[in-house]
Amino acid sequence: MDKRNKRILMSVLGVVICGISIGLFKRSTFGVDPYQTLMGGVDAVLPISFGTMYVIANICLLMFSLINDRHRIGLATLINLFFLGYIADYSHQFLKSVFPDIGLAGRVVMLLMGIVIMCLASAFYFTADLGVSTYDAVALIISENWKMGPFKYCRIACDLACVVIGVALFLISGQSVSGLTELVGLGTIITAFFMGPLIEFFNVHVALPFLNK
Repeated sequence: MDKRNKRILMSVLGVVICGISIGLFKRSTFGVDPYQTLMGGVDAVLPISFGTMYVIANICLLMFSLINDRHRIGLATLINLFFLGYIADYSHQFLKSVFPDIGLAGRVVMLLMGIVIMCLASAFYFTADLGVSTYDAVALIISENWKMGPFKYCRIACDLACVVIGVALFLISGQSVSGLTELVGLGTIITAFFMGPLIEFFNVHVALPFLNK
């Protein structure tokens, strides 16, 4: 397989697997990743389906990327934009139907799988360089275009901002505070502080070797 086809494969698989990882995060009920925390807060305020809301939010971020660095927009961006929200929603519903009562051990397993799969998937479509998700592009632009520091620190800053805004929106929506535990938890904390470094790790040790083999 030549590099062009490898890049396309890495882009498609990266986005699809990332959607599945979001489903794992949600089913673990240990909190979702920071961007999904933001999306959950917006979802609590807007009376539309999660998949549709996700598309609208990403179109807004797409405008940001088009203005600042069009190089970040590509095949993976479009797949992410129109399909990731629906893949995540379907994965979550599927896991709930297959594992209606997973217990604490099962929740921990799903959380760990979600973290590893999401970081691996992100590294794959970063390395493929056929576009990244509109959210991932934000930290990359801040780091590489605006020279605000290494990617991993810019990613941590973006993730923390998403958590704060998502929680604020959820609280002002008037929904039960108990529902907040499905958005913010151990999984959110782990990804907020370690997702950037983990993506870099998988990029160096898995994605780049796969592309250049």
